[in-house]
Amino acid sequence: MPTAESLPTVLLLKTRFIFNPKSGHNARNPYLLGKTRAFIAEHRLDATVVLTERPRHGTELARRAVDEGCERVVAIGGDGTLNEIAGALVGAPAALGLIPCGSGNGLGRHLGIPGPGKGAFRTLLNGTVRSIDTGTANGHPFFNVMGLGFDADLSARFNLLERRGLRAYATTTLAMIFRYEPESFVISTPERRHETRGFIVAVANSDQYGNDCFIAPGASVDDGLLDLTVLRPRTLWHALPLLPRLFLGSVGRSGSVDQIRAPRFTIERKAPGLFHTDGETHPCGPVVEVAVRPRSLRVLVPADQAPGEPG
Repeated sequence: MPTAESLPTVLLLKTRFIFNPKSGHNARNPYLLGKTRAFIAEHRLDATVVLTERPRHGTELARRAVDEGCERVVAIGGDGTLNEIAGALVGAPAALGLIPCGSGNGLGRHLGIPGPGKGAFRTLLNGTVRSIDTGTANGHPFFNVMGLGFDADLSARFNLLERRGLRAYATTTLAMIFRYEPESFVISTPERRHETRGFIVAVANSDQYGNDCFIAPGASVDDGLLDLTVLRPRTLWHALPLLPRLFLGSVGRSGSVDQIRAPRFTIERKAPGLFHTDGETHPCGPVVEVAVRPRSLRVLVPADQAPGEPG
């Protein structure tokens, strides 16, 4: 049993674990809650575990943890859980720890944070704190990707599924793409104005949605910029070749794709609709304002992940 003198400094800090029992992996693997408690006991941590009970409860619990002096707040769940908890830690002295248990885990993959059973708990033992950028879309925080168009409508449909994962995501995508019509967008940055039609307008902080599906290859989480990608195929037959490119990291080399890097964007369309932030959907008017908050979140990452480099 490690003594207090032998433990890394990170684990001597007051820590709060926030566990989402309804996250897909956690619901299928209830042993993880017990494993978390055993981890705390084994290493004699100054830590407690709390469970989310409803939507947005993670934000409330994380704010309470900060108010009670916690210096580490660990999210155990998927991208939605991460979004809720990280939203309370932006600009706070507490650092976010992550045990990624969702269907995509985009930010965790970008940062090289492994899943449970693959070293995530070791990151809490031996990791280092890295400051990363975050984003807002009409005031809603996001940490991985936000999007409009097919992206947002797919998220709304996907969130209604009882079983998630890559297969469910692919099946839902194919069921919707055959009847989806692209929209017209006007995208403005501090330096340019761009008019286009597209199936998807995505603004990324990291390089991927998750599951190694790269919507913004080359994106960095600490450059003070966001990466906007427009997928604008003219027909379904132009859209289908983009799917393998997303997983090969070569989507930017397609003639049906526009990419813009900037600190903020104004995205306009003709009618109200939906947009999503890290997979959580929101109704909105015709205009969405997106902006970066440079290095505003402290995250515990594996020690071998150098700043500016994706995992």
